[in-house]
This record gives sequence, C-alpha cells and structure tokens, in this order.
Amino acid sequence: MARMSTQAKRSVKPPRVWQRMLSGRRLDLAHPSPVDVEIADIAHGLARVARWNGQTKGGHAFSVAEHSVIVEDLCCLLEPGLNPRDRLTALLHDSPEYVIGDMISPFKALLGESYKSIEARLQEAIHIRFELATVTPVRLKKLIKKADHISAWFEAVQLAGFSEEESNKLFGKPPEGIRLKLKPLSVPAAQEAFLARYGQLHNDFEMSKRR
Repeated sequence: MARMSTQAKRSVKPPRVWQRMLSGRRLDLAHPSPVDVEIADIAHGLARVARWNGQTKGGHAFSVAEHSVIVEDLCCLLEPGLNPRDRLTALLHDSPEYVIGDMISPFKALLGESYKSIEARLQEAIHIRFELATVTPVRLKKLIKKADHISAWFEAVQLAGFSEEESNKLFGKPPEGIRLKLKPLSVPAAQEAFLARYGQLHNDFEMSKRR
C-alpha cells in the first residue's frame, strides 16, 4: 500500500500557473515575461474587472479600465506638465489586475505578502514591456496614490454606497476644486477609452524619446 501511495504521489502533475490570453500569449504567473504582455490583453481584462467587487450602482460595473483613465487624468491635474512616461505609468498603475483581478483592500490584507509578491512580479514585467521604470519612483508613486485615493473617494460616495464621512476617513477628503461625476461605462466603451488613452500616451512617449 505504501508503494502504491508513493507512485500515486509521483504521478501528480504540478498545478498550472499560466493563463492563456486572447492574443494567444501564455502568461506565466510565477515568472511573467515581458514578451507575453500585450496592451490589447490588458485593456480587454481591465474593462471586465469590476472595482468594489462589483458592489456599485448602475447598469454596468465600474471597471478598473475606466478607473485607470481617471487616475491618469487626475495625476495631470495635480501635476501639470507631467511627462508622457510618467503619465503612462499612471495609466498602467493597476495593470496587473488584468490577470489577478481587483482584490478589495480587506482581502489583500488577509492574503498578505504572497499577493504583493505576485502583483510586484507582474508589474515589473509590464513596466519592462512598455519601457517604464521597473520600480516606480517614490515621487510618482505618491502622486499616483493621491490620485487613486481621490478617484476612490468619488467612487465610494457616488457608486459604492459610502457616506462622505466614511470616505473622508478611508481616503482623505479630495482637494478643493476637484469634482468628478462618474458614470460606469459598458465593457466595450471602457476598453475603447483605455486603449485610446494608451495610444495617445504611447505616441507622446515615442516622440519624447526622439527629442
């Protein structure tokens, strides 16, 4: 019996840790390669990933793709003259979620370092693919986090059922003069908006490298 048990264990295949994308790429989650990262896959995935675990008002989920476009726009509003490379970094700040989904903050806290490690490896591969800094500079990281919190405040109050008082405690009160009116887009519209913004920023980034 012991011999059969050992043989059975040897025959067990290791778990699959890669995902096939619609582009045909096969992304290894344990060791993601920049070669397997495609912007079309990112846009497709993020447009179908719901913020707030889908617990939002409206006929459509509020997607990570739409959120990403808003955060990049807020970064430019907070710091006018931001260069194309930094703006592209802001647009892609949540890009690993096209593979791992948008885990709500309480669940991320429960998962701990294992989640952060996977997320960091994916982010690094994505940044290499698009010629961005593998580690986001502290100044830019703080700016993106501030914009992220501003967007989250408006999302929480307008879409996710939070009171302004709750949102103030969780995300901080938005700066005076910044007002957002959010309307969750359909999946195709969110995907198109994300790709359009990427296209503009990518062109600007390529032009800046030639100067």
